[in-house]
Amino acid sequence: MLQIRDLGFRYPRADKPALDGVSLQAQRGRVLGLLGPNGAGKTTLISHLAGLLPVSQGEILVDGLPLQAVRRREPTRIAVAPQEYAFYPMLDVRENLACFGAAGRLSGARLAQRIEACLAFAQLERFAATRADRLSGGLKRRLNLAIALLPEPELMLFDEPTVGVDPQSRAFVLDAIRSLATQGAAVIYTSHYMEEIEAIADDVVILDHGKVLRDGTLAALLAEGAMQLSLAADGIDPAALLALLSRFGTPEQHGDRVALQVAAPHTPAAVLAAVEAAGARVRQADFGRYNLEQLFMALTHRSLRDD
Repeated sequence: MLQIRDLGFRYPRADKPALDGVSLQAQRGRVLGLLGPNGAGKTTLISHLAGLLPVSQGEILVDGLPLQAVRRREPTRIAVAPQEYAFYPMLDVRENLACFGAAGRLSGARLAQRIEACLAFAQLERFAATRADRLSGGLKRRLNLAIALLPEPELMLFDEPTVGVDPQSRAFVLDAIRSLATQGAAVIYTSHYMEEIEAIADDVVILDHGKVLRDGTLAALLAEGAMQLSLAADGIDPAALLALLSRFGTPEQHGDRVALQVAAPHTPAAVLAAVEAAGARVRQADFGRYNLEQLFMALTHRSLRDD
């Protein structure tokens, strides 16, 4: 549905571009997870898609048509659920939905039907008459979601939608967003919480310094990660264990455990056999590929930035 080709953007007086030749695509029925540290360009990209910034370099196409033309002709085809609360705090839940529905050109029976549908989807029926500023943090996030869904958009943009919510509300929001893709929408989901991306994304784009570092299916990206064996062993000097494991890859000491990136063609079974052959007893061992956060750190050689 969405194609972004060589998108670039530099803020006035900025030393470096916020976006530097970004290309990606989002498909109907799939969730695209957009990852990157603060300053990577995620918000600038979302701002372009939301129509808040003009396309000055490259192009953004929706079903082959320029984004500007699509937004002009069908302004509700793309919806954004922002990180900030986007509703009127003095209005109750139903009044907010009515207000935003009318702003989205809904009226009459159609508006009433969409209000009821969105209340049900976000499970806000019991709070329909509650003033928005009296809702809990999780309910406020669900109201954000319900408002964004009113015009039945085909492309949904979620910018850090679970910030500051409890685990139960986070699980509800993630399940709801996943269901939108299942029903045929194209979904772009930005987050700092990589476990959320692993939970709901079909495809992943990793941005940093305005450039795409990786773009592919979640399964393919995770398969790129090196095989990692984590073990704890008794009856062997820690230095001797590190020396032994270095024959099979790159070991790192973490407390009483050693994490080993197993180099091809070695196998975990061969590593464990060598440890036992050296007279040690393996007390605990875990084996698997990198998760998404480990892959991110391997790509950027650092943890997430805070500024």
